[in-house]
Formats: sequence, C-alpha cells, structure tokens
Amino acid sequence: MERKTKINAEAGKQEIIITREFDLPLELLFKAYVVPEIVEQWMSTKVLKLESKKHGSYQFETSAPGGKVAVSMHGSIHECVENERITRTFEMENTPFAPQMEYLEFESLTDTISKMTMQIVYKSVALRDQMLALPFAQGINMAHNRLQEIVNNLK
Repeated sequence: MERKTKINAEAGKQEIIITREFDLPLELLFKAYVVPEIVEQWMSTKVLKLESKKHGSYQFETSAPGGKVAVSMHGSIHECVENERITRTFEMENTPFAPQMEYLEFESLTDTISKMTMQIVYKSVALRDQMLALPFAQGINMAHNRLQEIVNNLK
C-alpha cells in the first residue's frame, strides 16, 4: 500500500522534507496542529502544554500500557501564523537525538484539499540517518492517516 505521506531525504543533507495532501480545508488541517484536544487524538499522546503562539512552548507525553511514561517531548514555538506556518523546536527526552528544528507550512490547494510541508533540520547527517533507520516513515504516515480520519469527523 502506497504511503500518502512522502518523505524526501537527500544523501549528505541534515534535513528531511515531509509532504502530505489532506482531504481537508486548510483551516481544519491547521487546527489539527494547534488545538490540544485534536493533537492528543491523532498523535495518541497527552498534551500537557500547547501554546500555539510566538514564543510559546509545548510538552507532550506518551505512555506505555500500564501508564508508565514511555516518551516525553517538548519544544519552543518560534512562530505561529494561523493557516500558514509554524516554526518550532522538537526534543525527545532520554533519547540519543539532539533537538531538531521544524518548519511547517500549510497551503490550500482547493476549498477541500490542503497540503502540509514540513522541513526538519537535524544537528548532523548522522543523526538524521539514525532517525530514518527507525520506522519513522511508517509512524508519521500512520499518524497522518489518523489526523485525516479524526479531523474528517469535525467537518
């Protein structure tokens, strides 16, 4: 089955580019990234904090069965322009991965189709390659599929 979320990782670069078209109006796609209740559903994580504004921050926790925290993620939001873009850092605690920079851009293709493009910049090519060796592509595609399904119910 073809993945709808596309990942472009050029050899020797510290970045990856993720693109996905959604059968959603731009406003709903953007809300999926800034409304805590929606983020919790499609990311399958607990949102402890999400300040979707310039100089804001966020903190998420994902628990394993039994309730023990499996991973904690946090970052700073450098820019948040409604229905256009989000610039933020992303860091997973207790992992070998350094913080990364994320640039998300949102674009309306039609009244009912929108596109998200995300550039992730890693500290090094080696760290980027380490991330890509994990089931990263499969995981983000599954998350985007859940986003599509959950936000469809908000229409």
